Amino acid sequence: MTLRWTSRRVPRSTLRTQLTLLYAGPFLVSGVLLLAVPILQTRRSVPVGAPPGLGTDFPPGPDTSRVLAVCAVALAVLVVVSIILGWLVAGRFLRPLRTMTATARDISATNLHRRLGPHRRAGEFTELASTLDDLFARLEAAFASQRHFVANASHELRTPLAATRAVLQVALADPGATVDSLRAACRDVLALGGTQESLLEALLTLAGGEQGVEHREPFDLAVIARDVLRTRRTDGVAGTGSVEVTGAFGAAPATGDPRLVESLVANLVDNALRHNIPGGRVEIATATTSRGARVTVGNTGPVVPPDQVERLFEPFQQLGGQRVRRAAGHGLGLAIVRAVAGAHGATLTARARPDGGLDIEILFPGAFPEAGIR
Repeated sequence: MTLRWTSRRVPRSTLRTQLTLLYAGPFLVSGVLLLAVPILQTRRSVPVGAPPGLGTDFPPGPDTSRVLAVCAVALAVLVVVSIILGWLVAGRFLRPLRTMTATARDISATNLHRRLGPHRRAGEFTELASTLDDLFARLEAAFASQRHFVANASHELRTPLAATRAVLQVALADPGATVDSLRAACRDVLALGGTQESLLEALLTLAGGEQGVEHREPFDLAVIARDVLRTRRTDGVAGTGSVEVTGAFGAAPATGDPRLVESLVANLVDNALRHNIPGGRVEIATATTSRGARVTVGNTGPVVPPDQVERLFEPFQQLGGQRVRRAAGHGLGLAIVRAVAGAHGATLTARARPDGGLDIEILFPGAFPEAGIR
């Protein structure tokens, strides 16, 4: 025989009930203490005309008992009144909190763009509203980043997927296909797969940059920029051909996500190399200023109208208001730069050179002392 014990969960008291008891409690304790004083005095008093040497403890007389009864009734009435007043005061005090809760629930369910705004009661309610507004802003940014990622991925992956399908269909439909033609088709498919992989990596980096930095650690921009340039030279991207690359790497300590910052610097360098001219130049420099750690990348290239500079930091954009050509890259480099800079609270400044090209500066705030960089 198995015995099963079932227990009901005791409902937790609400905050209003707790505040009501907190208000009524001092009234009850004070009343009991006030009632105890006359009781003790009555029991220790000596009646008038009592012979000397009698004890001091006498039973209370009729008048004293009547007074005590009245005091007890008054105490009970005061406790009831204090509970009622405490309930009303607690409700009045918690009304703004209930309003904020209902508004926050409606915002989270319908429109994250709304905000609670400053409360008319300064103090804790205003701080709570500000904290919730900051939370809604981060949630809105995260959802916007997710929507942008899905939209960009669905649009940009459609072309390589269609091309992959076309290559495979042509290879399968060819009755005279040979080993060499099938190998060529496989090489084309692998190349298209590599394009899709690099595009997905760029989209993931863009989405990660837009979501912000959760864990910060110290790093040195000089070390990151030097490693990026060394990798580009090893791969044959920089330092060969007709584009001259120079670097001046001064210590520039900062804090953040080194992986995202490395992607920022790499995209700056790749953009400067890709959009250049024969015989052009690329200059990379890092330094520490009074405002923080700075990295600058300048390059020669086609003339960029000043009113077109801001638009170049949008995804999949190029000069002339058209979407970027596949041969010119994915068109996400500068968008990644802006997202990573914004996630780190860095200031991005881009200027068009009169003779062609761009000068881009990223200033990271809150530099750490050089001894903190390893």
